[in-house]
Parts: sequence; structure tokens; C-alpha cells
Amino acid sequence: MHKGDIVLLPFPFTNLKGTKTRPALILIASDLDITVAFITTQLYFAEPTDIILFPKKENGLKKESLLRLNKIATIEKSIVLGKLGMVGKTIIPEINKNLRILFDIK
Repeated sequence: MHKGDIVLLPFPFTNLKGTKTRPALILIASDLDITVAFITTQLYFAEPTDIILFPKKENGLKKESLLRLNKIATIEKSIVLGKLGMVGKTIIPEINKNLRILFDIK
């Protein structure tokens, strides 16, 4: 598992009262854990730092989706259900730029 991979996993609700199986993009991968941003098809949630992902063979997405960079969690690798695909290398710089904006990193 590497940065840019799209995986399927039980993603926690923000109130921690449950999970929903959904795709997520790996932002950081360590030996035991991954830090991910969740992906949704609910495009009306869009915020300025979110990124639209279009379905492509390489990413495994079935519908136009929204990468929610402000919905991040660190999760044990062991709960990943599988890999759907990966984002293209050209989108990684946009993800990095938007994360710097989101975290106010100069």
C-alpha cells in the first residue's frame, strides 16, 4: 500500500458511533497503519480543498466522486478490505497543495 492507492475499508463516522464501507485514498502508509482521506459520491458536500475524481480503469471508481481531504483517519492496515486502484501521478501534486492549504502550512 502506497500514497495514491485507493482502498476499500470500513471508514469511521465522525461521531465514532459506526462505520461505512467506502473507498479511501491513502495519504501516508507506515508498517502497521495508513492515513486516508475518504471518497464519496455525494458531490454536494464539496469544499474548496476537495478534489473531484472521475471514474477510470486505473482508479476503480464506478461514479464521479469527491475526495474529501478534510475527512482523514489513521487506520490499521489489517482492516483494509481490498485495493480498488490508484490515482494518477498528476493528481498527487494537487492533493499535496490542497493539504497544505487545509492545514495552513506555508
